[in-house]
Amino acid sequence: MNETVLIVEDDENMRFFLTETVTKRGYKAVALGDAEAAVDAVGKSAFDLVIMDVRLPGMTGIEAIPLIKEQDPQAVIIVMTAYGTKELALDAVRAGAYDFFTKPFKIDELSIVIARALEKRRLQRDMRKLEEKLRRQFSFENIVGASGPMQQVYELIHKVVQTDVTALVCGESGTGKELIAQAIHYHSTRKDNPFVKLNCVAIPEGLLESELFGHEKGSFTGAVQQKSGKFELANTGTIFLDEIGDMSLSTQAKILRVLQEKEFERVGGTETIGIDVRVIAATNKDLAKAVQEGRFREDLYFRLNVFGIAVPPLRDRKEDIPLLVDHFLRRANEEMNRTIGGASRDTMDLLMLHHWPGNVRELENCMRRAVVMTDDDIITPKCLPLHIQSIAERPKYVLPDAVESLDDTLNDVEKQIIVGTLQDTGGVQSKAARLLGITERSLWHRVKKLSIDVAGIKQS
Repeated sequence: MNETVLIVEDDENMRFFLTETVTKRGYKAVALGDAEAAVDAVGKSAFDLVIMDVRLPGMTGIEAIPLIKEQDPQAVIIVMTAYGTKELALDAVRAGAYDFFTKPFKIDELSIVIARALEKRRLQRDMRKLEEKLRRQFSFENIVGASGPMQQVYELIHKVVQTDVTALVCGESGTGKELIAQAIHYHSTRKDNPFVKLNCVAIPEGLLESELFGHEKGSFTGAVQQKSGKFELANTGTIFLDEIGDMSLSTQAKILRVLQEKEFERVGGTETIGIDVRVIAATNKDLAKAVQEGRFREDLYFRLNVFGIAVPPLRDRKEDIPLLVDHFLRRANEEMNRTIGGASRDTMDLLMLHHWPGNVRELENCMRRAVVMTDDDIITPKCLPLHIQSIAERPKYVLPDAVESLDDTLNDVEKQIIVGTLQDTGGVQSKAARLLGITERSLWHRVKKLSIDVAGIKQS
């Protein structure tokens, strides 16, 4: 044990007895004879517990409690006196004392009180560490980027955290939509309340309603006990509904009611449960298009899109790649106890050329793999996935001195661009079409016209 106990007692014999009791149980002890010295000591050093007599020369123990709390708001203080009364105990607790006991006392009883008080201090310390970890993990620092598109995102986040409106975060998979939702919550007035998240596409449709609203015992086969849903668990806090564009129309109607009425019933229940929840939704779908096609409720779309944040794909902010590489390498170094200094220039050139269909998540996984692969103190091209290494080997098209046929030349250029993009996406035509800014049908026609071997690209 490394806990340190400050003992404040004017009686020399009692001070010696308390010091012996504390040190025999493995704690460090500092003993003082008056309250003024105790207040000064707490201001200069950290103590895990203060045991203090009430009747002291000069300032009393109860008078010293608020002054000690000014120095250390988390201070755990036990007050003791030979003149114990209920009123005195209440005064001590009101002043901020953790506990109160009278003299004479039994050593075993004192030991129990000390152990409980130190356990409280340990819990406080662990809670502060957790809160600090949450602040680091969900701060804007983890949303890395200095590009123009990201500056616009930061500006929107700063505006929305000052309100309590519903927000809709849109962007491709892997762009960091959940990080933005967490940053909004942990910088809002609800930051000390729950943040509950649910991936709507990861839950089977038959179970999604129960996950969202909970259920009563016996409401369906397997419902052996009452269960609270995500909305109920998020009460007074924030609920993050990821991939909401994949939700069925029937469930969308129930979400709309919660947004409008601030209430719901559990599955199989009749009791109406009122809630105070901020909703942040996210999607990689074009919800406006889904509304036109009848796949998403228009009224819910407008309810969700009170404040929209569009997260740019990584290919549209490639100037952020060096910052992200440094960020992910530092994180991987901490997790794997490595000391990788950075990426070589050749490596960075390849990273800048890649289209990143998986966005920031793909880059993070790439850097974690590179840290595992490298035996040096720097990331080299050979540490990257093969499909990124191969970018350097792709032939670059050189326009001939004399163009015999413009159509043939344009077809040749188009074919090389499409083949390169398909190689970047592992032959996935939907991703390639998105990167090229054309429809899947248009890409299919071009692949057929140019006789591109998509199956061969996938195998390679």
